[in-house]
This record gives sequence, C-alpha cells and structure tokens, in this order.
Amino acid sequence: MILFPAIDLKDGACVRLLRGEMSSATVFGEDPGAQAASFVAAGCEWLHVVDLDGAFAGRPANAQAVGAILHAAGEVPVQLGGGIRTMGTIESWLDRGVARVILGTVAVEEPGLVREAAAAFPGRVAVGLDARGGRVATRGWAEETEEDAGDMARRFEDAGIAAIVYTDIDRDGAMKGPNVAATDALARAVAVPVVASGGVSSLADLVALRDTGTVAGAISGRALYDGALDLRAALEALR
Repeated sequence: MILFPAIDLKDGACVRLLRGEMSSATVFGEDPGAQAASFVAAGCEWLHVVDLDGAFAGRPANAQAVGAILHAAGEVPVQLGGGIRTMGTIESWLDRGVARVILGTVAVEEPGLVREAAAAFPGRVAVGLDARGGRVATRGWAEETEEDAGDMARRFEDAGIAAIVYTDIDRDGAMKGPNVAATDALARAVAVPVVASGGVSSLADLVALRDTGTVAGAISGRALYDGALDLRAALEALR
C-alpha cells in the first residue's frame, strides 16, 4: 500500500482544514517546495497535492506553489487535485510535470470529460470521490449532491481511470481515524485501485487500511504535520 503525504495549498501556503472548512485552515508552512523536499527526503513514493483555492474557484489558483513542489519532488511523482475542470487545464498540468490529475467536481458535472481525458492520457487521470454520509460533495465540498459514492465509482469503472481517491469528509483533518469499512467496501465494489483519504492519524490506521487487502493507498496530512505519524517509520512499516 502506498502512503501519499499530502500538501494542501491555500494562499500559497501549506495548510490543513478540518472537514473541508476553509475557515478552519491551520497553516503548517509558508514554503510548499521545502515541505515537498522534506517528504521526498523521508523516502515517499508519491506526493498528493490539493489546490484548495482552485477547488472553490474552479480554476488553478496556486500554480506557483505547485511549480515549487514539482521542482522539489524531482523524480517522485505528484498527483494534483483542485480546480481541474477542463481538458486544457488537464493538459497544462500534465505538460508541467504533474504525474496524475484528480478530477472531482467535473466527474459529477461532466463525466464525459473524465472519459475523454482518461482515454487521452492513460494512467494519468484519477477520479476524486469526496463523500459526506456516503453522498458525493463537489466544488470544494461546498455543495452536496444526491450521488451515492459507490454508484458513481462503478460508473467510471470502465473509463480507464488510474485510481479513485475516496475521501470521507467527516473524517478529514479530524484525527479520528479513517473510515476503514466504507473504504474497504468501495474497493471491493470496483476493480479500479482505491486510495483512502481522511482521518489517518496513526501507524495503526495505516496498518488497518493495509490489512484490508483491498486498499491501494492512503493519504495523510495533519498527522504528519502534527508529528502523530512519523513518515520514515510509516513508510518502513508499510514496506
């Protein structure tokens, strides 16, 4: 199972939110490039980056910070979500060195674009399913839909996407553990690799996800910044 250290960007800084509320942002660093370099030095295999401002604006809003992360990451691949809603934006990020884009809002509103992008860029397009109470939320989690996360995942199963990033919004940033059961159920329901996001607060949480035998990866942010999870130790344990 791959551990993805997370870098969430707001106003050019590294922050963490509580359950997706922008007003609850805690700043953990003003230098995203340095933060990426620190994660890379610890031995991470991937980086997970979210342009939070972009998610609300519907277009990239932290391009300079993302560029600094890409430079610092070097050969370590970066997956990026937030405000990526057109083919032009997808192409632009991939051309700049992003290894994989995560499409969330547009997957609900324009599913055809997801299929088009996945066909055009094999292995480089993931779908982000952000759910509250099992229902998908969009536009920076500000809008809730009636879409069931499992049903939506199954609709994209044959689209050629590289992964599904599943976030339990109620767990995100809360340090109360991931929703292992829901993530495992989703991973069992589809053939696409599922990456868990939200609530990972300890090595025990990672082990619980790994031991499902179904979850392909896990994203952790606040636990790494708070020191509740040591990245080097976690990576070694998962290996």
